[in-house]
Amino acid sequence: MFAVLTLLLVVVTHVYLYRRAVHDVFDGRRARRIGATVIVLLGLAVAAAFTTQRALDPGAARPLHTAGYLWLAVVLYATCVLVVGELVRLGLRAAGRAPDPERRRFLSRVLAGTAAVVALGTVTYGAVAARRVRTERRELLLDRLDPAFDGFTIAAISDVHLGPLVGRADLAGFVATINAAAPDAVAIVGDLVDGDVATLGPYAEPLRDLQAPAYFVTGNHEYYSGAAQWVEHLPTLGVRVLRNERVTVRRGGAVLHIAGCDDRTAARSDVPGHGFDLDAALAGRGPDEPVVLLTHQPVMVDQAARADVDLQVSGHTHGGQLWPLTTVALIDQPVLAGLTRVGRTWLYVTRGVGFWGPPVRVGSPPEITVLTLRARGGGTVGPG
Repeated sequence: MFAVLTLLLVVVTHVYLYRRAVHDVFDGRRARRIGATVIVLLGLAVAAAFTTQRALDPGAARPLHTAGYLWLAVVLYATCVLVVGELVRLGLRAAGRAPDPERRRFLSRVLAGTAAVVALGTVTYGAVAARRVRTERRELLLDRLDPAFDGFTIAAISDVHLGPLVGRADLAGFVATINAAAPDAVAIVGDLVDGDVATLGPYAEPLRDLQAPAYFVTGNHEYYSGAAQWVEHLPTLGVRVLRNERVTVRRGGAVLHIAGCDDRTAARSDVPGHGFDLDAALAGRGPDEPVVLLTHQPVMVDQAARADVDLQVSGHTHGGQLWPLTTVALIDQPVLAGLTRVGRTWLYVTRGVGFWGPPVRVGSPPEITVLTLRARGGGTVGPG
């Protein structure tokens, strides 16, 4: 259903783009035919990129995916500008100043030109921004954290989306950035891959070079990519997979639990035994012992708060990725990015480092986050 709706959106936006940016702009049939041909071919490139995600070798698919998805981003932003232009047309009609055919053509050209400039400029900026991963640092106070763990750091990375547009060299760069931060632990909170182990296993090899203990939880994209195989493969790279379970870190007599749960889509994925189960992850935990929960989707924070989790680390949203288009994610998720609090539970949502669809980020720069845990007497921050 998601694939059908996405392809339908591609068709509708391209038809609308032809109408407003070609048919209404050009008089001659030849110009209109050329414009229609270009739009159809680029639209087919988008459809081909979307439908061949796993059918082609990632290296071979990279040019197609780059061209197709960049064009999709241009179409989406151009459509937004042209839709605003509809308000201009409605305003003129409401004021009784509907333009004659010549002025209507002039208005169409102005709106189409504005849409082209805005869309191309925005996508160019976003394509550059998408490749500039920054290191974000946050400190937060955990009331139950023992002073022995004051200053404990967790490097959080999410939404890598290894595949045609994010390759082995990219992951190696992310690993180098994490190692430079020298965290005490690494949290990989889902959507690491867009493909199966046979195809992307070599792409994931740089994970071997992580110098701190690394923990992984599944995201929804793992369940499109052979989650069971990845759960078996990642430990061979030195990454501990947490499936509704926890590990206990000790410093002297003090403890800190790091728990991890399957993605909330796991139960309907037809992968036997997979499904979000926070009760199982926290079973046996002492009531005064702090716990950090790793789970892919921020929306699970309501359950985490009811279970008295101290901190939940999530990803999934990409921080919106294509502002303002994808703020629609707030329909399903409580926040898009940053640090907030739900009851006594801190929630940090990382914007992640990769992208889904267009290799473009607007208003959502990619990040690797270093979270520093503070005990009473240490530093603290407010929501961010």
